[in-house]
Amino acid sequence: MSITLHLGERYLPGQSLLHRLDARTKVIGTLAFVFAVSLTPVGQWPAFGMLALIVVAATAAGRLSPLLVLRRSALALPFLIVAVPLLFTKAGDELFTVPALFWRWTATDNGLVAMGTVLSKSLLSVGAAVILTATTSPLALLRALRGLGVPRIIVATVLFMYRYLFVIGEEALRLLRARDSRSARVGRQSGGSLPWRAKVLGNMVGSLFLRSYERGERVFDAMAARGFNGELRSHSEPVMTHTDWLALVLLMALLVGVQTYVRL
Repeated sequence: MSITLHLGERYLPGQSLLHRLDARTKVIGTLAFVFAVSLTPVGQWPAFGMLALIVVAATAAGRLSPLLVLRRSALALPFLIVAVPLLFTKAGDELFTVPALFWRWTATDNGLVAMGTVLSKSLLSVGAAVILTATTSPLALLRALRGLGVPRIIVATVLFMYRYLFVIGEEALRLLRARDSRSARVGRQSGGSLPWRAKVLGNMVGSLFLRSYERGERVFDAMAARGFNGELRSHSEPVMTHTDWLALVLLMALLVGVQTYVRL
């Protein structure tokens, strides 16, 4: 049995308008969009529709596949499970009743609106994050965070975590292949008992931890010898252009307009 690890890259290289924007513009715009989504009152479907149009426009500006954005935004679906109790706990007009063991769960119209609002906010927020990561390289994203004042220790930690996640994944894959090459598979019950398998898995996890720790020590010594002090450096610092400022101002005006509309 072959074993594969899927650690796909989120960034999709391109030459679209959204790709060419400064990463700081996209980070600020995404945070402002998520903040506006969070501030939108419950049941304001026209406002959610306008915010969804912004996501659609950003998808088109980034030349991204709508199916790709929807598929990656499915990460928000588990929030629907958390929101299901709202369907039965909000007071309102009865929609239907679900019988349980010793009681009856009554769904209300206000509960349905609250659940739909949670799902809408989750999908819109995750969709904005998907567009950001798909049109901004990880290094540019981290430099943008540093340029916006995020402490360098946090930026460096995220950088190394992202970089060596793939290295550790490949190391784990080699361990799994080595285990399979030394294991005979005769029948469905082959491979030892459950405690024996747990012991083998524990040894593999321990070996992976020791290898990762030793690799980290070597990487630290090599970078310290080259004068690395935790600051991300590049040959040229990016500069926000008139297009960046125009895009940011336009997005902020749209978000303020949506929030003004829902409060009139």
